[in-house]
Amino acid sequence: RDLDVFLLFDPSLSREALENEGLGLARSIASAFTKKYGEKYAEHPYISALIDDVDVDLVPCYAVESAGRIQSAVDRTPFHTRYITEKINGLIDDVLLLKRFTKSGGIYGSDQMTEGFSGYLCELLVLHYGGFIPLLNAAAEWKPQMVINHENHDAKHFTEPLVMVDPVDPNRNVAAAVSLDQMVAFVELARGYTEEPSVHFFDLPAVMSITREELARLLAERGTSLFAITFSTPPYIEEVIVPQLKRSVSAIVEHLERNGFVVHHAHYVMQPEHCFFLFELLVADLPKIRTHAGPPLWNRLNAEKFREKHIVSHLPGPYIKNGRYEMEVFREFTRARDMLASESLLQVSLGKHVRQSLLNGWQVDEGADCWHAEFEPFIASFFWRGSPLIRVRRKILDL
Repeated sequence: RDLDVFLLFDPSLSREALENEGLGLARSIASAFTKKYGEKYAEHPYISALIDDVDVDLVPCYAVESAGRIQSAVDRTPFHTRYITEKINGLIDDVLLLKRFTKSGGIYGSDQMTEGFSGYLCELLVLHYGGFIPLLNAAAEWKPQMVINHENHDAKHFTEPLVMVDPVDPNRNVAAAVSLDQMVAFVELARGYTEEPSVHFFDLPAVMSITREELARLLAERGTSLFAITFSTPPYIEEVIVPQLKRSVSAIVEHLERNGFVVHHAHYVMQPEHCFFLFELLVADLPKIRTHAGPPLWNRLNAEKFREKHIVSHLPGPYIKNGRYEMEVFREFTRARDMLASESLLQVSLGKHVRQSLLNGWQVDEGADCWHAEFEPFIASFFWRGSPLIRVRRKILDL
């Protein structure tokens, strides 16, 4: 359970004064109820507290007159609350059904890890279509670049897969966080439920598990190689770090494949203490030599430079193949583990804060040694992937 409390301040207050006075008030409120609170950062700082098992965020913002005069993103939220409160009567149960439906499907939440449906988006969808079932009937036919403009605003052009024009701010897409895969997952779930309704569409997903021994057997069965990189989580919120994790994993995959190591699957996760990159490779060990392509012979200047530079090589080449120079060279790395443990990892296009954390060191594990209790559910889900509807259908069929 969570609760957001917005502390409204005069718009004439400077941003620095808002942060100082707002955080002071938020701290005094939190400390009156609990000792478990701390400062977090989004567009500007706020206080997050745990009060009676409820996650409470105390967020300073400006009390602006209209959404068109907001000074920070959080200033818009009170207008969302008023809009929904005025219009949602009679549809509250439908909203609750939709939120449970998306939570069950693993697509609820606009955070960077989920890239799914926010609570506000769920409310607007139910409001626009007039109920849970009418929404599912419509969503079953959605295609990418679906645009919903409930108030028929003269809105800007959006490029995201799903567009819900914000009724209180037409320059904002409420569904901007929804990835193509999560939008399509919702379409799949909508089709599945309208074709064969079941209570299993509302079962919350169980936490997946895998033991170290099960992981060892699984890797032996698959014949693949598994590598993990573990490092300290940078001291920033998920919205800042997760995009950097995504970028960093993509860069490391490119680095592996440029060096001849074939990556089958890679993913990442952020935990409070550590971040975790996981790579499943089809090829993890390579011969000492590789082919190095040079310029085409008709590029005379570069071809002659290449020939003279490598004329002293004791390996085959340069020779001509398909009109260009080619030769054999020794690899810098023949083992993927060695490459992942080397300083070359810091030379790829990592996220800023990820790089800073890696400069303090990282751990590379291989095979069943990649198993860590901290990441057990993530490791299990890494191997047992399936679309939301597939998971539901397996429950229905008791597979």
